[in-house]
Amino acid sequence: MADDRAEVVLEHALPCIQRKINNQSHGERNRPFVLGVTGLQGSGKSHLASALVRELCDKHQYNAIEVSLDDFYLPHSERQELRQRNPENKLLGARGQPGTHDIELARKFFEQFGKVDNDEIWIPSFDKSLFQGDGDRLPQDQWKTVKWPVDIVIFEGWCVGFRPLEMGGVEKKRKEAVEIRDSTKTSEKTRTSTSDFSTSTLADHDVNHLLWVNEQLCFYCKGFMGPQNFDFFVHLDTDELANVYVWRMQQEHALLERTGSGMTDEQVVKFVQVYMPAYELYLDGLRRGFFSDMQGGVKKQIRLVMDIKRNAINAEFL
Repeated sequence: MADDRAEVVLEHALPCIQRKINNQSHGERNRPFVLGVTGLQGSGKSHLASALVRELCDKHQYNAIEVSLDDFYLPHSERQELRQRNPENKLLGARGQPGTHDIELARKFFEQFGKVDNDEIWIPSFDKSLFQGDGDRLPQDQWKTVKWPVDIVIFEGWCVGFRPLEMGGVEKKRKEAVEIRDSTKTSEKTRTSTSDFSTSTLADHDVNHLLWVNEQLCFYCKGFMGPQNFDFFVHLDTDELANVYVWRMQQEHALLERTGSGMTDEQVVKFVQVYMPAYELYLDGLRRGFFSDMQGGVKKQIRLVMDIKRNAINAEFL
C-alpha cells in the first residue's frame, strides 16, 4: 500500500542521499546513508519505513533496507531477569523501554558496514508472538540476511530520536507533573476509564525509575542511536498527544477483526500509559531538533504533524 508521506520525505531526503554518495571518499564507501524514522504508537512509522524502502529500491534503484529497533530486544530470559531485579518498576511491565534492547548487538549490526570483506549483512529477528506476546529473539540461523553493498538503512522505532535529559531535567518534569496531578486531584486509581486519555503520567512513577530509563537512553545514544549515527531524520508527530490512544485502539480493533484476538480498549489505555512517560520527557527535545547541537547544518530533520485521522497538516524542517 502506498504512503503519501513517503513522497514528502523523499523530496527532501534524496538530495541529501545523492550528496553523501557523491562526496563519499574511498575509505567511507561502506557506510550507508542512515535515515531514522520515529513516531508515536499507531502513527504508521513502520508503514512509512516500508514505503520508503520500496520507493528507494524500485523507483530510484538504491539498495535500501529496513531495520527496526524492535529487532534488537533482549532475549525473553534476560528481560525476565531485568523485571525480577526491578519488581517495582512499572515501566518494565511491557517491552520497549530503553534498557530492554541489546546495545552491543545493535552496535555490532552497524559495525558490519565498516568491514570491507562482507558479502552480506545480517539483521536480527524477534518474534513478538512467543511467550504469550512478550516475544523472544530467534536463533541466528533464522535471522534475515541482505546482499552487500547497502546504500541506505531505514532505521525505525518508537523511541529512536529520544535523547536523555541533562542532570535535573527528569526531576523537574516529574515535579511539574506532580503539581498538575495535585491541582486536579487526579491519581492513578481514578485513571482507569478509557475516556481518560492522560498525557500527564510522570507523577505515577518513582523518580528513580524514570532516572534509570534516562540513564539507559544515554547508553543508547552513545552506542548506536545518537545524532552522530544518522544522516536524516523523520519524526511523525501529532497536534494532540492524546491521539496516540485512539491510533493504538484502531490498530487493536483491526487486529481483532482480522485475527479474532486483541486488547480491549481499557487494556490499550493501560498499555499506552507505560510509554507515555517517555513521550512526556523526550518529545520536547525531539521537536526542537534531533541535530540541533550539531554544527554544519548538513543533517536534516523533517517533522510531519498529523491530526487524529493521521492526515499530515504541517511539515516542519529542522
